[in-house]
Amino acid sequence: MSFKLVIFDLDGTLLDTLEDLANAGNHVLYAHGLPTHPIEDYRYFVGDGIRKLIERMCPPGTSKELQEQLLAENGAWYKTHSQISTKPYEGVLELLDSLKEKGISAAVLSNKPHFVAKDLVPQYFGQRFALVHGQREGYPCKPDGRLVEEIQKELEVAPQECAYCGDSGVDMRTACNGGAFPIGAAWGFRDEKELWDNGAKAIAKNPMEILKILENQ
Repeated sequence: MSFKLVIFDLDGTLLDTLEDLANAGNHVLYAHGLPTHPIEDYRYFVGDGIRKLIERMCPPGTSKELQEQLLAENGAWYKTHSQISTKPYEGVLELLDSLKEKGISAAVLSNKPHFVAKDLVPQYFGQRFALVHGQREGYPCKPDGRLVEEIQKELEVAPQECAYCGDSGVDMRTACNGGAFPIGAAWGFRDEKELWDNGAKAIAKNPMEILKILENQ
């Protein structure tokens, strides 16, 4: 199989954003007198978009009105505190440069708000991505396969020429729904069992292993 495009998830795949995400969530919870959470809990809160993150970190029975307020406050705080501890995973930059050398394009598809994704990606990766899509108003969240199909069409790549790499079950289902080859990122927020259970056809222990996976398909 000859690949022309790899689509990447962002949080937990390209960037280790966990501490900054947790600090933003705990900041707004504390401000409203609500219980905060250990950083590790946020591994399972994130991945399905910002609204689902707010819902998961709030105590049961939290009103929709308060959730909306927390949503706005979280977004404002994170916008100015999103690069405190965030960093690329080791090997990611080398992988992206190797893909470019081989003539394989790269894109980002994230459930992180679009304006945040568009800001973070160039900060850490320069112009290494042909396209960056975060969660946009009026569009579905992952795992909706139409998001993958949109990128494939925009970059003129057939589904069978596209791989998708992410660290969660949501990412694996997104890949399958969009007809892309699903590669699990074992270095991210979730475990390998979740990746296999949700349709991964290969799992990379580190970013550079993705090259071997692509070559062997």
